Amino acid sequence: MNADLHCHSNVSDGLLSPAALVERARANGVDLLSLTDHDEVGGLDEARQAADAAGLHFVTGTEISVSWGDDQTVHIVGLNFDHRHPALVAGLARVRSGRDARAGRMAEELAKVGIDGAYAGAIKYAGNPALISRAHFARYIVERGFARDVKTVFDHWLAKGKPGYVSHAWAELPEALDWIKAAGGVAVIAHPARYRLTATERRELFVAFKELGGQGIEVISGSHNADEVREFAGIAREFGFLASRGSDFHGPGESYIDLGRTAALPPDLKTVWEAWT
Repeated sequence: MNADLHCHSNVSDGLLSPAALVERARANGVDLLSLTDHDEVGGLDEARQAADAAGLHFVTGTEISVSWGDDQTVHIVGLNFDHRHPALVAGLARVRSGRDARAGRMAEELAKVGIDGAYAGAIKYAGNPALISRAHFARYIVERGFARDVKTVFDHWLAKGKPGYVSHAWAELPEALDWIKAAGGVAVIAHPARYRLTATERRELFVAFKELGGQGIEVISGSHNADEVREFAGIAREFGFLASRGSDFHGPGESYIDLGRTAALPPDLKTVWEAWT
């Protein structure tokens, strides 16, 4: 099963439309796809329609921004839920509502280090102020010639502790899991190696996630190396988490790996999609 259960369209911070994303997945041999836009479900109907036409198995998804610990942001992917469930829809709308204000503060901080016009530049890429993200700022900064690629922008300007980083209160972990569970979905910790957590803090996250009813972990992510895959496969075994697999694809030239091109999961792990296929 070539499953890719983590990717983004231009409804959040990806480059391709939901339909174009589905077509790329089909061309790359993906069997099972989920579109997981940030704090958003607005592209799911278009993606499902395109997937049905292409004969590709599709499940709903979203990636929820969660505040954790000491000014850390972690991401929880929700999969295979009712994307019209009122609690989920209202919760995601509330999370999105803070994006525009944060963007204004980010633009002010970037102006202090000589990057002017960042808010207008980011909006040009985002379209909707409610969907504006760091990736849209990064594309503008690359356009202006301050960096060669989006990853460099994050490393030098937009990561925690850098000049353009602005902290923000997102959803709380219990809230995010409650929204996903209420809508009948499965909650998965996204790309766990990406978070700047100590080993103790990371374990505290896994324990809390498990206690709150979280069910899955991305063992395979486009950003995970072989050692990290082994580490999180071990976590899946220890905690009894379902294993997930996703590229975290945002668009050609901007992603760790293309849709459907990640490594296979270790064969002994129980996958998150076993009940759906």
